[in-house]
Amino acid sequence: MIRRYTAASIDEAPPLAMNPELVSATILLVLVLDPVGNVPLVVGALQTAPPKRRVRIVLRECLIAYVVLLGFLFGGHAFLMLMHLSETSLSIAGGVILFLIALRMVFAHPEGIFGDSSGAEPFIVPLAIPAIAGPSALATVMLMASREPQHIETWAAALTAAMAVTTLTLVAAGRLQRLLGERAIRAFERLMGLVLTAVAIEMLLSGIKSVAEQFRG
Repeated sequence: MIRRYTAASIDEAPPLAMNPELVSATILLVLVLDPVGNVPLVVGALQTAPPKRRVRIVLRECLIAYVVLLGFLFGGHAFLMLMHLSETSLSIAGGVILFLIALRMVFAHPEGIFGDSSGAEPFIVPLAIPAIAGPSALATVMLMASREPQHIETWAAALTAAMAVTTLTLVAAGRLQRLLGERAIRAFERLMGLVLTAVAIEMLLSGIKSVAEQFRG
């Protein structure tokens, strides 16, 4: 998922060497945030809201999710130390959560990926949390920060870029659903679910490998 660098390779690498890390992290976060998959949820949640307020609501929810994710990105390592949790346990837990979310993306449920939304105007739940800043996204940013804290600026830039893509997609949710149709959106969501399944398996295998090395040592 995220390529490891030694201290020597970081010192020797030119500044442009960070670009592949930024691109791969951005793509991963876009997959985890799943903006296209959240289009039907946003459209359904905003049905009772006045049309003039819908863009403001989406921007507010995306901003809340962004702040929450940034908090877990910069404070995730300290949280793990406080809770006495290892990187290995987070990798396995994050892989399991990603795998379950990916399965719900591939095999669509009537209530959607994160469950039904209430008829009232959404505030934090269900759009900001858990639709955007869900368990999989929180675990992913924490894992990034704990594995390679020296690249925290790169992860923050990747999160910002991914949230920008998510915000633009969700602001245009109504238009996208009318333009593409629900079937096309569901098909694209399943495709993203397949990719996310591979990422989840990679995280699980990485955690299991770390556990095996600990027992072997």
